[in-house]
Parts: sequence; structure tokens; C-alpha cells
Amino acid sequence: MKHNSISAMCPTGNGAIFISGFGFIWDFCNKYGANPKLTASFAPFDEKLQSKGQSETQRQQARRAVAIYYRMVGAIKSPTTPSSDTSPDQSLTSKRLAEPYQSPVNQTVTTPSVPETPKPSPVEESPKLTGASWVTVYEQLQAAIKVRHYSNKTWQAYRYWLQQFQTYTKSKDARLLDMDDVKAFLSHLAMNKQVAASSQNQAFNALLFLFKHVLLKEFGKVEGVVRAKRRPYIPVVLSRPEVDRIIGLLEPPYDLVAKLLYGCGLRLFECLKLRVQDLNFDLQVLTVHDGKGQKDRTLPMPEVLTTELAAQVERVAALHEQDLAAKTAGVFLPKSLDTKYKNAAKEFAWQWLFPAKSLTLVPASQEYRRWHLHESHVQQAIKLAVRRSRIAKRASAHTFRHSFASHLLQANVDIRTIQELLGHSDLRTTMIYTHTVPSRTIKEAKSPLDF
Repeated sequence: MKHNSISAMCPTGNGAIFISGFGFIWDFCNKYGANPKLTASFAPFDEKLQSKGQSETQRQQARRAVAIYYRMVGAIKSPTTPSSDTSPDQSLTSKRLAEPYQSPVNQTVTTPSVPETPKPSPVEESPKLTGASWVTVYEQLQAAIKVRHYSNKTWQAYRYWLQQFQTYTKSKDARLLDMDDVKAFLSHLAMNKQVAASSQNQAFNALLFLFKHVLLKEFGKVEGVVRAKRRPYIPVVLSRPEVDRIIGLLEPPYDLVAKLLYGCGLRLFECLKLRVQDLNFDLQVLTVHDGKGQKDRTLPMPEVLTTELAAQVERVAALHEQDLAAKTAGVFLPKSLDTKYKNAAKEFAWQWLFPAKSLTLVPASQEYRRWHLHESHVQQAIKLAVRRSRIAKRASAHTFRHSFASHLLQANVDIRTIQELLGHSDLRTTMIYTHTVPSRTIKEAKSPLDF
């Protein structure tokens, strides 16, 4: 150790005092088997100086010398050493043993052990190319759909395509997914699965939502993807006699459902979600809430159905009285209205126009509530009626909506008006019905003077 460095670090500027003080503790540690690099070794050394009759000034000099040494070598702290924010001089000056010092000659010397190095925190597993868990991805997808108030059908469709995407990528870790996986999957659907163009577009929308709202990744341009060929689609349309024949074979309340599908051009779920308050008999209008795309629209109520609809409302009122007498929890309400308006579920205005025949038990609250008529029951009833009518067309519940648009177009109703009645966002969707009616366009060129 060089004296110039010792003199520079010595508080008194006297390197000899440092050497003398340090020499004493070095001899003490060698004699009694203590570790000079442990600050805990100074307490018994200080008491040894006191027992030898050293004055307070001499002991203070020894403390300063040892403190300088500890700063130079970076002394190892023992478990009883004060915290690092206390200076070495303060630590050594204030540190005293409560019990009288005993010479290590008459007892076993135990050198304080160095504190164990804390175990490193578990490192996050590296992403797997195959066999990774996608449970969190599905949970986040469902949460993202719910927070945007998308329908349950959207969740079911997106979940299906996510499952197909997971199978194709062999459960590749979601952190490793990129646009190359998306392009390869969409091309796989077109070439190997030979899906329709609408199905491929739905898969594209599902993956777009996944990247944007779940994985929070950039969804670049999808170029170089084999696109499914879009074939011209002409919907099945019934004639007016065929519509009447099928409806005549339906039993209540399915016949009234079919009449609304055809008379108002409703989608099936729009019809079944109608509530009593959606009918305005004074203005002869019917309001559709939360249709496809979360859109509302108002439709003219068919005059010929006024009596039947009023009778249906009376039947709903009678059933509602029975539910109140049975002390049920009422009907299911949309979104969070049940929490906001606690008694709304039991109000007559919120009752379904086509209620289910049986009550539904809610497991969470152990309450019975009433749901609307299930769509599968309506579809089965219409399918059976079509079979019994012997009509050679693949008619379904949605066929009544197609027939509604085609018959209006055939009656020279403006295409824009039909678009509004159907609730289409794009006129091109409505234009498909121009292929279901005979064209009245004059092909031969003539002068207006000759008309």
C-alpha cells in the first residue's frame, strides 16, 4: 500500500496514525481468527482496546483509520452492520456489543458467512414455435369484443377462425405471429380449403381484429394472397303465392314471425329480439334496435298485421302476469340496463314480443328469467313447412327477406328506399336484388320523340 494514497485518504493528513491504527486491528484479527474485511470484527477489537486501557482519543484514531481502510477495500457487511446510508465512521463509532467481550481462545471462533446471493427471478420462457398456449389470447379476444359491444355471433365467428388459425400455425406463440402467417393462412383457405370469398373475408376480418386489438401489432397490407374467387350470387326468391302457401302451413307464433320477416324485410334475429315497446300502433311503425352493425331503423308496420300483432301483445301481457305472480326476475335485458334500472326487467314494455315457452335459470343469481323464442325453433318450423308445401326451392327464414326486397323492386320502389328498409350500409349489397326480377330496360335505341 502506497503512503501517498494513505495520506490522501487519512482525515487528519497523518498516514502514520492510519498505519498504527490499522496495524493494531490486523494483529488482533490474526491472533483471534477474525476477518479484517468484516465490519463486525471492529466491535470486539474496540472493546479489547478499552480493556487494555487505551484512551478515548486513541480509540477514536483507531476508528478513523479502520474506517478509511474499509472504504478503500470495500468491506463486506455483516448482518448486524448498519445500512449503507450510514457512513463508516458513524457505523464504527456507534456500533458496540451489549455483552462483555470474551476472548476467542476459550470459545469456538465462527466467521460470519457471506449473505447468500438472492436467486434470480424466474426468466420468462422464450416463445415457442409450436405447442404454445393460446388460452390468454382467447380470453383477450373475448374481452375486446365485449368492450366494443359486438354481438355474440361476432364472438363465435372470430373464435372459430382463431381456432383455425391456431391449428394452421401449430399453436405458434402469439408473440411470434406476423403478416407472413396471415398471408399463408388466407392462401391456405383459398387453395386447400376452397372456402367461399365471403368466408375468406370473414377470416381476414377476424385476424385484423386479433392483430389490432389483442396482439397490438401492425397489420400491414395483405399482398400476394390467393383470393377465393367471388362467384355471382343470386338469392332464392319466393313468389307471392309461394309465400302465402308456406305461411299457411305454419302454426302460431311461427306464422306471425314469418309474416314479419316478409312484410318488413327483417332478419330473423331482428324479429325475435322485438319487444312490446318497439311497436307503435298509433303511428303504424315498427322500430328495430341494435340491428346488424348495431344500427337502429324504423319500418312501416303492415296494416294487415295490426290485428294479429295486437292479439300477440295481449298474449304477452297474460304471460307477463303469470311471471310476476311466480315472482320471476323478469326478462333478459340488453347490456348493463339490468344494473342501471333494477326493475326494468319486470316492466311490461321490456317484454319480448315472441317470448320463449319456458323460463331460463341464471346460475349466478339462481333466478329464473324469460328469453325470447329460440331461432332454431323458427328455422325448423319453416323448414318443415317448406317441405310440406312441395316447393322446389331451398327456402329458409332469410328467404322471406330476399322476397321482400325483390317484390318491392319489382313494384318499381326506389332502390335507395329499399336500401334503407333493409338496413344496408352499401348500395351494392342491395343491387344484388336487381338480378332477381325481370329487366324492364329497353335495349333498342330509340328517340324520345318516338315514345
